[in-house]
Amino acid sequence: MDLVPALEEPLKKVVGPATAKVMAEHLDLHTVGDLLHHYPRRYAERGELTRLAELPLDEHVTVVAQVASARILTFNGGRGQRLEVTITDGSGQVQLVFFGRGIHKPHKDLLPGTRAMFAGKVSVFNRKMQLAHPAYELLKADADDVGEAVGSWAGALLPIYPATAKLESWKIAKSVDMVLPSAQEAVDPLPPALRDGRGLVPLTEALLKIHRPHSKADVAAARDRLKWDEAFVLQVALARRRYADAQLPAVARRPKEGGLLDAFDAKLPFTLTEGQEKVSKEIFDDLATEHPMHRLLQGEVGSGKAQPLDSLVLTPEGFRPMGDMRPGDLVVVPTGETAPVSGVFPQGEREVWRLTLSDGSSVECDDEHLWIVGTSGDGHRGQSPKVLTTREIRLDLFEADGSSKWHIPAAAPADLGPDEPLPLDPYLLGLQVGEFVPEIFKNTSIKNRLALLQGLLDTDGTIEPDGPGISLSSASLRLAEDVAWLVRSLGGRARVLPKQAAFTVSIALPAEYPPFRLTHKAERVRAKPQDDTFRRGIRSAEFIGRKPVQCISVAHPSSAYITDNFTVTHNTMVALRAMLAVVDAGGQAAMLAPTEVLAQQHHRSIVEMMGELAEGGMLGGADQATKVTLLTGSMGAAGRRQALLDLVTGEAGIVIGTHALIEDKVQFHDLGLVVVDEQHRFGVEQRDALRGKGKQPPHLLVMTATPIPRTVAMTVFGDLETSVLDQLPAGRSPIASHVVPAQDKPHFLARAWERVREEVEKGHQAYVVCPRIGDDVDESADPKKAKKEAKKKADKAEAEATAEKRPPLAVLDVAEQLARGPLQGLRIEVLHGRMQPDDKDAVMRRFAAGETQVLVATTVIEVGVNVPNATAMVIMDADRFGVSQLHQLRGRVGRGSAAGLCLLVTDMPEASPARARLGAVASTTDGFELSRIDLEQRREGDVLGQAQSGVRSSLRMLAVIEDEEVIAAARDEAVTVVADDPDLERLPELRTALDALLDAEREQYLDKG
Repeated sequence: MDLVPALEEPLKKVVGPATAKVMAEHLDLHTVGDLLHHYPRRYAERGELTRLAELPLDEHVTVVAQVASARILTFNGGRGQRLEVTITDGSGQVQLVFFGRGIHKPHKDLLPGTRAMFAGKVSVFNRKMQLAHPAYELLKADADDVGEAVGSWAGALLPIYPATAKLESWKIAKSVDMVLPSAQEAVDPLPPALRDGRGLVPLTEALLKIHRPHSKADVAAARDRLKWDEAFVLQVALARRRYADAQLPAVARRPKEGGLLDAFDAKLPFTLTEGQEKVSKEIFDDLATEHPMHRLLQGEVGSGKAQPLDSLVLTPEGFRPMGDMRPGDLVVVPTGETAPVSGVFPQGEREVWRLTLSDGSSVECDDEHLWIVGTSGDGHRGQSPKVLTTREIRLDLFEADGSSKWHIPAAAPADLGPDEPLPLDPYLLGLQVGEFVPEIFKNTSIKNRLALLQGLLDTDGTIEPDGPGISLSSASLRLAEDVAWLVRSLGGRARVLPKQAAFTVSIALPAEYPPFRLTHKAERVRAKPQDDTFRRGIRSAEFIGRKPVQCISVAHPSSAYITDNFTVTHNTMVALRAMLAVVDAGGQAAMLAPTEVLAQQHHRSIVEMMGELAEGGMLGGADQATKVTLLTGSMGAAGRRQALLDLVTGEAGIVIGTHALIEDKVQFHDLGLVVVDEQHRFGVEQRDALRGKGKQPPHLLVMTATPIPRTVAMTVFGDLETSVLDQLPAGRSPIASHVVPAQDKPHFLARAWERVREEVEKGHQAYVVCPRIGDDVDESADPKKAKKEAKKKADKAEAEATAEKRPPLAVLDVAEQLARGPLQGLRIEVLHGRMQPDDKDAVMRRFAAGETQVLVATTVIEVGVNVPNATAMVIMDADRFGVSQLHQLRGRVGRGSAAGLCLLVTDMPEASPARARLGAVASTTDGFELSRIDLEQRREGDVLGQAQSGVRSSLRMLAVIEDEEVIAAARDEAVTVVADDPDLERLPELRTALDALLDAEREQYLDKG
């Protein structure tokens, strides 16, 4: 990090060529400075024993322990010898095994009572943990020996370094001793005022204390200082990047009035939630500036606000099921007018809630559904109602006194059906009706419905003696509900209450609709209070399961419609609007998706949502319309030629594509915005190649549905401004996840296939996911990679040190084995990335239609695949996938009304870190929690690899998850420093540290973003 000539000295000159070669190849250490920044992983106290009971399987470990016993055994009829040494620490025992000629020295050294450091790979033999042929270093006389009571070693902390099979911790410690004097020449990157202000020790002192501490306080002081170095230098790099971006020229993209965005918004059911409002504003503000936007958008970014297909929508002919609605159909809006449905947006299956109102009526919707609501009593004070989601309402239902906090306004009454003569005068029907009201008398004009209700009330209606209330009793529940329906259709309130032998409907009607014609009844009706607004309070919200749902948009300024029981509701979408704004401003927008499946899905859904607005240049297209083009690598020549032409001429305002968008021959007329979906799937060069296609740097919006903890966003995406749609997807319908240890318990795997068969017998479907395709093509047909692999195989010791004893399981092999074996007789198909697009589409169509019962696939199904009938997923070699990937895959099941099942199959032993990771995935479905687990279990270097942030694996001391306060404080300090001195001219030491962090190649990576 802080390299000056003494610290740039190659290690081979200091520690010798042999040791330097191992350090370079296995630890990526090349210079004196590199070794000084190779910090101890932990410290063993003199005489302290490591807990052997907690050793991880299949990992290379260093332990401090005491020899309990040692014995030589013979085998092969006395021809072979082995030495077995048992070491202990009080918490457990581990066996050391030495073979052949290698037994003599350890037999002499490792006498009972001897203490030593041992290093080796933990394995299991005969159900016992063992280290085979471990390296060891004897710890000289104990601290309580009289001869060394106050020796230089007494109470010292022994540094345990990250080591390899080829280079043990104590050998690294000896090498560190050789380079430690050079620490005096390390240049301190922290400005003195910052260092002193935060009470941090100088860098040279920190390096001495981290490697050779005298106390735990030394270690703590050194760690605090070194964490600050890493956080601060990294944040300065990111702050300078943000500062430089702010100086770049870009075309401001402001949507024009009456343009494409306005037309789209008018078509959408578009009142945004607070979160969406905030995020949209952030994006539009950025687009309107003359330097490029760089923004990360986290969270679900699709449209929502849906109702079940069996819920009802009020039309001029009466209620119709939501699932029957089509664009152009007329619906009744809350003002009593009619308006056409401008768009229908199927949303697959979602979790559905039932809101019950104060009159006992109810309505079903998803958690994101929007409601026009007022608080208690605000309607008559002229306060405008709010628009809230179901989630916001159900989490805040009541006032302090237990009354309803939110009220739904009454809809204005509307004529339903043609005003034609009915078979019988409605008033006369009301006087004599028995069991129910025929539909023809409900779906009629206001005048006819009132006459019918008056006939019913003149016959059976009663007036409450103490107030304005009216009630009607009926032995028929259906008639009672019909009466309540008629009252609500006239803007009134009605509640059906069961009594002993009948049902009572309590009724309140607006003043303009007299309930009685009979004079003696009409005269007894009291006037309503002035402030009676006939609103209904929301009394409860109950989760009822998953249902197919959709959302409609209404071409009316209110964007509202009327649903079940005359309830006023509202409906909505973020990234697409940003793209439309750029098209309005004369630019083009490109969306980069990681897979063809996802690109096709984005294209299809955007075209559906935009309707005629996506038909630019086509017959029937709207005036403001643009063209939405798809470009993928496997398109036919003619389609590809047309797509390229649409881009270069500017006819296509929006293009959705895969890596194919990055190719040299793809040219844009005027690229204004790049939207990157599922950004973690792309390297920086790929993103940069697309951004480089603009005449000036285009704006960049990076989207991810994967929850990212704040600390990671600050560290990995510190050069991007972050927006969070905090209404992340609620947990799906129950998905039970279990680890299947195939190696330890083969009968568990047999049972897994039985479970798949059981799900299929219930009429459901299943996925089987494998890490590899597995045909004759070498999937790593990269000569460099092949050479590396050959070297790996030749190096027996390395082969033994890796847990991957066999190649990953492959789709084609597994599908064949299942078809011949445990799933024989089921309809099985395969899906993978190397298939032709038409073949992939055909397979997905058959699976979606239920024709295929089991789909054996690679991770091509990870995103964008929605088959609600699929309830089971078996992930083979689950330990080969990352936590986020497993979470994404698991999300493909449990999308229907039936619960989901995800089985994580692994050969890894119980004590291995891989098994711990799978156990964590099985134990929670919380995305943020899993992202934390993922980070805690991976090296920080994996998080900050070049593909993600452009910064090398420089975090040796800073823990991204644990050190949030340090990262946040370092970011603030870095912003101040860079604003004051962008080129760091007054801080040459910091500049030196930055150059060490960012050599020429890395600087280029960071510039690319």
